[in-house]
Amino acid sequence: VDPAESSVIALDWVNGRRTPDANQALKGALLNLTMGTSAPQVFRALVEAICYGSKQIVERFESEGIAIKQVIGIGGVAKKSAFVMQTLADVLDRPIKIAVSEQAPALGAAMYAAVAAGIYPDVLRAQKALGSGFAETYTPNPTRVADYAARYAQYQALGQFVESATAGHSEPVAETETLAATTA
Repeated sequence: VDPAESSVIALDWVNGRRTPDANQALKGALLNLTMGTSAPQVFRALVEAICYGSKQIVERFESEGIAIKQVIGIGGVAKKSAFVMQTLADVLDRPIKIAVSEQAPALGAAMYAAVAAGIYPDVLRAQKALGSGFAETYTPNPTRVADYAARYAQYQALGQFVESATAGHSEPVAETETLAATTA
């Protein structure tokens, strides 16, 4: 499903909102559902929501002065779903390299241990010596980057609405309260 062919926007807060600005009381939402909405459109919206959440994390790092020029994906979804990784690259507007190693966290720990033990003078040299490289690189598609920027603004607006509509509720909002908030 092309993102331009669907207006469905999702919040993937089914376990509360995570980083940044965690709030476990918040709940997920879907916007713009119709009788004609297909399962692939809902799936795409949920994937996009996960990617938008990642974009918020990147934006937070950058607002704190930490530049994020690229992303390295490891394991599971990174290796098994080109669709998710390409969507993430487009949403973040950054290349994503997929590590070859099946044990990237352990390999990274070994690199730092090798530096600490004096085997390598710095992490960059340890990476060059011990790293296994990248299997794939996902490059942002400029057309999709622009499309996702507009959809990201909608995601943010939906998030602000849900957060304000549920402010002060520590338990799930009753259907009547939700209806009243959306019709007010």
